Amino acid sequence: MPQWQTWCKEVGWQALAPPAASNTKADARVQALAALIRDAVKNGSVDPARIYLAGRGEAAAGVFFAISRVPDLWAAAVALGGSPQPAIDSDLFFAANFTNVPVLWIGPTAGDQPLAGKLEAAGIPLEWRLREQVQMSAVFEWLAKRSRDQYPPAIDCETNSPTFASCYWIRMTKFDAGERNDVLPSSRMEPASVAALDLGGFGYRPDDPGPGILVTFLPEKYAGPLKMGDRIIALDGRELADARQYRDLMAQVKEDRQAAVMVQRGKQRVRLETSVVLPRRAPVVTARVQAKYEPEEKQIQIVSRTVTEMQVTIPAQWVPAVLNWNGVALEKLEAPGCRLLSMEKALENVRPCP
Repeated sequence: MPQWQTWCKEVGWQALAPPAASNTKADARVQALAALIRDAVKNGSVDPARIYLAGRGEAAAGVFFAISRVPDLWAAAVALGGSPQPAIDSDLFFAANFTNVPVLWIGPTAGDQPLAGKLEAAGIPLEWRLREQVQMSAVFEWLAKRSRDQYPPAIDCETNSPTFASCYWIRMTKFDAGERNDVLPSSRMEPASVAALDLGGFGYRPDDPGPGILVTFLPEKYAGPLKMGDRIIALDGRELADARQYRDLMAQVKEDRQAAVMVQRGKQRVRLETSVVLPRRAPVVTARVQAKYEPEEKQIQIVSRTVTEMQVTIPAQWVPAVLNWNGVALEKLEAPGCRLLSMEKALENVRPCP
């Protein structure tokens, strides 16, 4: 954070970061950040059209995760180093949520290009550049060209939780997994089926240069054999060069098996007997809404999946217009404001928001 403070000060920007919290859950950290930003907007200390999300190193994955959970706060984002892979592996990475949030990823090595291509193929407006070829002045110039539209004419959001259901001028408020819509598939990117050492959910930097991987995170009340600052330097007698090699080895595992690791702990080396295990993921049920304002036809078209209630806020410049939900014309809007759309007894209804 001090480095970002310095960079922002040089260009006359303000850098905000939530206070460090004992809660290490990713969703809680995103909620704290979103609350900080909304408070700053409310008190007038920041321009809501020019809020940029940035992270460096390990925090780069948090940039991608935060957009996936809260897409409608940001004008653009930059990830300096690191990798979006941990965000993808959260099983909560929805490409739809990046529709109006361009991302600049400054990759640490040329080996990141294939993953960048995968993100672009999923529809994410991503620009990838190699770190050694980019100056920070160019990063700020790139950000400054982007601004956030409070009412973008086309929006697309997906979520698994009502807590993260805000999508610009729509907020999804009630879900029902039975209300399917095959026209609107999930935009969730599949996590890599990468095995892991069964040592209690430790964390490490994906760009750790080695040797081996440094343990940089342990869960609360951790009861496993690792300690913060341990460095895993060998697996089954094979030395680990760096984090990339470790991940490549884990990606080759096709079934659970026993394993032994060597850990450097200070001046000691500790051998640990453990297992390599493949991830077990529960099915993720999600809701998705796509909407667009068509000025020539004077129509607002909304298509949703798993959503049985939503709040829709219509700006003055869009009326009069016909409001459509899943192919049904609900109301001709003559005045701006909030409308509550609901599904009742298989019929779409609309009324003013309470």
